[in-house]
Amino acid sequence: MIDRSLRALAAMIVACAAMMLPRASRDWGAAMRGEVRGISRGGEALLFALGCLVGACREVCGAADLDDEALVDDRSGPPVGLGPRALLIGCAVAAVLLGIGHMAAGGAPATMMLMNLIALALGLLLLSTTSLLRPFAPRPDLGSLSLLLAPLLLATTLGGITVDGATRWIRLSGLSIQPSLILLPLILLIFARRTSPASLLAVLLSAVALALQPDRAMAGALAAGLLALALALARPNRVTLFALAAALFGFVATLAQPDVQPAMPFVDRILWTAFELHPLAGVAVVGGAVLLVLPGLVLTTVPSHRPVGAVFAATWFAIVAAAALGNYPTPLVGYGGSAILGYLACLWGLPRGAAFGWQPTAGVEECWTGDGWPKLKSATISTQRDI
Repeated sequence: MIDRSLRALAAMIVACAAMMLPRASRDWGAAMRGEVRGISRGGEALLFALGCLVGACREVCGAADLDDEALVDDRSGPPVGLGPRALLIGCAVAAVLLGIGHMAAGGAPATMMLMNLIALALGLLLLSTTSLLRPFAPRPDLGSLSLLLAPLLLATTLGGITVDGATRWIRLSGLSIQPSLILLPLILLIFARRTSPASLLAVLLSAVALALQPDRAMAGALAAGLLALALALARPNRVTLFALAAALFGFVATLAQPDVQPAMPFVDRILWTAFELHPLAGVAVVGGAVLLVLPGLVLTTVPSHRPVGAVFAATWFAIVAAAALGNYPTPLVGYGGSAILGYLACLWGLPRGAAFGWQPTAGVEECWTGDGWPKLKSATISTQRDI
């Protein structure tokens, strides 16, 4: 069962890698698909597929990220390997596989492991599809995108599934989904990339929704991400500080409400219980959790991308810390597809070389215009803007 699932996942990963390739490399994609079909063992097929995925990411975005950063962002910063986007995909796949290893060692039902594999494959398929359609679709406005996502969190609060006084889930086709794990990290990255009235409103709606659910883990992640953004900026603007204050208020509101959710096997508190199964199982879980913050830490080594990297790392560190301290889902290494999809969705919020980025801008403190919004001021600081 597991071997067939690994082979199916390998085939999906290779198909995604082939779809990501430019037209000139499509023959290579066909060869990859033929090669993976000829591998009989699931583990070997998966390793081959991951190598294909890394190569495709390097072809599509990794090398471009390096070139763009060298030319646009920061010549003095260290290289970022395959690029933050390729690194994120690699960390996601590795963390999920380590978590499956832990679940297998603990005797988890095969359906749990299969659901995590399906969530990983679905996320990769969505990423490859959007990559394929990118040349034919207009570039979306980031603020408008976040403003479309945040009301979904509020809708979950108002009409979602309530368990022991908490309303954090919705049910789709018999599956319980936690929208905050999918949407909140991307909303935070969008705000870090470009503060605007729309992205600020999205953050405020998120803070209200998480306070009402209540969800201490995700409210804490929201506050941690915005605190990291304020600390990473050379001079945080008033909008960032206002968003941080709202997030802290929402987090305090969750602390004032009871949280009596019981721990679920292979979902909650596995950072501690994994070591009871076997030391290697514990190492696998902790190692997978550490991998989650790696793309953000790499981004912080490039000064022009430091705020985005700090938000990414702080957000996922807070989610992992909450899972260690309370009965909250352990992302990627524990059972649950919401965190897997949310982690992969962060790729849409990471900088794409010259298309989006961070640059020191002389003479600008805040980029907003319009009545009631901050005006341009003279200064020489790092600001959030598109380039």
